[in-house]
Amino acid sequence: MNKAVNKTVNQKTDTPPTTFSAHITGLSHEGRGITHIDGKTVFMSGALPEEGVTGMFTKRRSRFDEAKAVEIVTPSPDRVKPKCPHFEICGGCSLQHLSPAAQVAHKQHMVLEQLQHFGGVVPKTVVPAIVGPAWGYRRKARLGVKYVTKKDAVLVGFREKQSHWLADLQGCEILEPIIGRNIQTLRTLIRGLDAYQTIPQIEVAVGDTEAALVFRHLEPLSAEDKQRLIAFGQAQGIHTYLQPGGLHSVHKLWPTEGADRLSYQLPDFELNFSFHPNDFVQVNRQVNVQLVNQAVNWLDLASTDRVLDLFCGLGNFTLPMARAAQQVVGIEGADTMIKRAEENARSNRLENVSFYMGDLFSDQTAAPWAKLPYDKILLDPPRSGAIELLPVLGKIGASTIVYVSCNPATLARDVGELHRQYGYELVRLGVVDMFPHTTHVESMALLVR
Repeated sequence: MNKAVNKTVNQKTDTPPTTFSAHITGLSHEGRGITHIDGKTVFMSGALPEEGVTGMFTKRRSRFDEAKAVEIVTPSPDRVKPKCPHFEICGGCSLQHLSPAAQVAHKQHMVLEQLQHFGGVVPKTVVPAIVGPAWGYRRKARLGVKYVTKKDAVLVGFREKQSHWLADLQGCEILEPIIGRNIQTLRTLIRGLDAYQTIPQIEVAVGDTEAALVFRHLEPLSAEDKQRLIAFGQAQGIHTYLQPGGLHSVHKLWPTEGADRLSYQLPDFELNFSFHPNDFVQVNRQVNVQLVNQAVNWLDLASTDRVLDLFCGLGNFTLPMARAAQQVVGIEGADTMIKRAEENARSNRLENVSFYMGDLFSDQTAAPWAKLPYDKILLDPPRSGAIELLPVLGKIGASTIVYVSCNPATLARDVGELHRQYGYELVRLGVVDMFPHTTHVESMALLVR
């Protein structure tokens, strides 16, 4: 088989050649193959490193070009057949053509590269990645809904790749099966409603034993529509909720008995967590069990330790740590999540935990909780990271910090600052494959002062 060779693009015309041959040298952070044409970087969807491909330009830019693979001439040994028939069009995940092991290796490389490049740090030890099921794992999602006049059909699901249009999906392989296998059923359900044109989204939440769907609707629903949604919930065993306005308007439609809660367990800590369908929970329940276990293990808690849990949410880390530590203090910016954490502490009969509400994106050095002593810290910020909190962490001077990150760039920035300004060493780093088949990267870092 001939080795793929880059063809020269005619620089004197705005019209690129129909196709070109290329050798892919890398994989971008968003999962596109990287090649170079006449010294200019080209990002190619559908291509993997070390592949010879035939590509077609899709967009020309001043600094780089975009393309898509139209033929894989020399496939990578890591290439696999995507399981989902909608992979080529749906933007819900972009790495199904790469083997799960290679996906994890790519994510690990990305985290290490960013730590060194932006943070100027290298971990002393890189531990094996936390992995779970590759399919049917996603228990939280927001599905778009759109009636398409030309098709006289309702679409339900994720957006097309690099598009604002909804993909025409019949099912989803990464959603928990009780939802992923019911996409077509949902489409039929909504098309049969009087309000089929005024339902823009469905919020998905799945617990260990029950699932819920929150139907956003822009106009009041008829009594007949409500009955149709109830009948759907009864037939599928899915709790149904309505959202006529903002989040405060969410209310349960069926079943009418019982609290508006789902639940999940952390069996190693004998804990049961209740959550509302709109609450944030880790998207992959099997991986979350391992994530919490590893965090608690890395903190190496003693019965005399006082622990600070920043961005504590509903207590996912707080309560397990309270099983081993003397006292755990959780901080969260949302009042609803503080209430949920307190609710979970009470239901699990934990009295050595306390929670404070605080804006963790502002100066917190004068906050009451920041003046207390702590031996160890668990930090689990959103994608923007925790740069505003670093002076507080430096002042507290805890011996150990476990940083759970969902963004390699802000992890690198924050860990670099903790190292340079406050004397912390990056002792351990591990990737957490929370979102298989996507480019989302979760990781955990252990820092010791």
